[in-house]
Amino acid sequence: MTRLNRPLLHLGQALHARAYRFTSVTPLTQQRVNARPQSAWATDLAGVFGWSRPFQRDTVGEELFGLMEGAGVLRELEGGWLSTVRWSSLDDELYVHSCYPTLQADAVFFGPDSYRFAQAIGQHLRQHQPERLHRVLDIGCGAGPGALVVARACPAAEVLAVDINPLALEYTEVNARLAGIGNLRTLRSDLLASIGGQFDLILSNPPYMLDPQGRVYRDGGGELGTGLALAIIDEALAQLAPGGCLLLYTGVAMVAGRDPLLEYCKNTLAEGDFLWSYREMDPDVFGEQLLEPGYEAVERIAAVVLTVTRSWRE
Repeated sequence: MTRLNRPLLHLGQALHARAYRFTSVTPLTQQRVNARPQSAWATDLAGVFGWSRPFQRDTVGEELFGLMEGAGVLRELEGGWLSTVRWSSLDDELYVHSCYPTLQADAVFFGPDSYRFAQAIGQHLRQHQPERLHRVLDIGCGAGPGALVVARACPAAEVLAVDINPLALEYTEVNARLAGIGNLRTLRSDLLASIGGQFDLILSNPPYMLDPQGRVYRDGGGELGTGLALAIIDEALAQLAPGGCLLLYTGVAMVAGRDPLLEYCKNTLAEGDFLWSYREMDPDVFGEQLLEPGYEAVERIAAVVLTVTRSWRE
C-alpha cells in the first residue's frame, strides 16, 4: 500500500467543496487554447488546476495557496506561480495528475483516453454481472480511473491497482480516498511481475506511442508502440480465473490498412479456451503524432477495445 499524501488529499477536498470541475483535453488542444493572448495568466481555478497556466496568489486565495504549499505542488515563476498538478473531472469525481506539459519521465497522464477507457469499462459492467467480480486488477493504473470506476461499481470486490511509477500510485491513492473508495489498494509492479493469484477482471490502458524521451505513461515500445499491449495480453491471460475477462483499451498505429494488434490476437487467441471480441472505439485519435519520427508510413491511430474471456472449463 502506498503512503497517502494527506496534504494533496486536503487540496482535492477543498477543490471539491468549491464545485471545481475540468474536462481534460488532448495536449494539442491544451497547447492551442493556452496560446491565445487572453490565456497567458489564469483568472480562475480552471486556469490554475486545469489549463496549467501561471497565476497570481490572489487568484486561488490564501486557503488554497496554503494547501498547495503544504502539498508541495507550487512552482515559483517570475511574477507568479504554477501548480505542478492538475485536477480533472470524471463523472462526479476529481482526479489529480501531472501538470501540462507532461515532460517529466514520471509524469502521470489523464486525458481523453481516460474518458474512453472509463466508457469501455462502464459498458462492459452493464453487459455482465458485476456482483460476480471478487478480484480485479488494473495494470498500469496511472491516475487510477479504471480501478476507481470498477471499485465504485463493485464495492464487494477487491480491486488492485498496479503501476511501475510510484507517483502514479501516490495519485491513485489520493483519488481513491477523495472518492470515498475503501476496496482499492495499490502496489508497485512491472506489469504482473509482483502479482500472484487469479482475477475475475483484468483491466489495462497501456501507452501506445513511440516516445523518444521514454516517458512511462506514453512509450508503448515494440512495433509502433504496441509492445506493452502485447506483453499485457500474454501475461494477463495466464492469470484469468475461469470465466474471467481481460479488458484492454489502447491505441494502434495503422499502416497500409494493417492492424498489427488485431493480427496478433487472431494468431494468439485462435487456440485455447478463450472467447474474444475486438472493436475500434474511435478510428482516428492523436493525429498530431503522425508528424513525429517513426510515423512516416502510419495512416491513422485508432483507439481499440479488446475483451478476452477465459472459458469456465478448468
